[in-house]
Amino acid sequence: MGKPRTPAGRAKEVASRLAVLYPGAECELTHSNAYELLAATILSAQCTDARVNMVTPELFKKYPTPQALANANVVELETIIRSTGFFQTKAKNLIGMGRNVVERFNGEIPSDLDDLVTLPGVGRKTGNVLRSVVFDLPGLAVDTHVGRLSRRLGLTTEEDPVKVEKVLNGFIEPKEWGRFSLRLILHGRRVCDAKKPKCDICELEDICPSSNMPTRAKSK
Repeated sequence: MGKPRTPAGRAKEVASRLAVLYPGAECELTHSNAYELLAATILSAQCTDARVNMVTPELFKKYPTPQALANANVVELETIIRSTGFFQTKAKNLIGMGRNVVERFNGEIPSDLDDLVTLPGVGRKTGNVLRSVVFDLPGLAVDTHVGRLSRRLGLTTEEDPVKVEKVLNGFIEPKEWGRFSLRLILHGRRVCDAKKPKCDICELEDICPSSNMPTRAKSK
């Protein structure tokens, strides 16, 4: 079978191979409902999922609902989330998110992207995570991994996450957007590292225009 000649064809092949590599791909932020995932995703900005998962048990025990978070003492909240970085801004966003959910959405996390992005600390990436992971709705979250792999794989040359999202959405079926994003993220974390991509073990190496493998090693 020949190599895909177009970005669209390559995207479909990438999606197919990643589905085999990561069949059970899941969001690595620990959560049990939409509220918890939303709070955890806000905390994950410029922070690892592992670190967020160390913080959220105490956070959710003290503030188990948007209402509780809306009434949080900011100093106490900052103390709990300090290790995630930018804790003052994140504490402000979390409290603001809680208040908005209570006052504007009757305490329920909205599922519409246009509503989600109006919440403090929530952009399209976070909104798409919520839609795809807990609401089972179309949503392709573009984080640094998704953006990096999309460019390396020749799916797009765009740098802006929103533009990357729109390009990828045109290649992949809506029902697969969320899983495609999760699998790209996992592959970026485990194989296609930002500084030292492991092209020698990458299952996408033969169709990747950015592969650093010698030409002779790429012929199969």
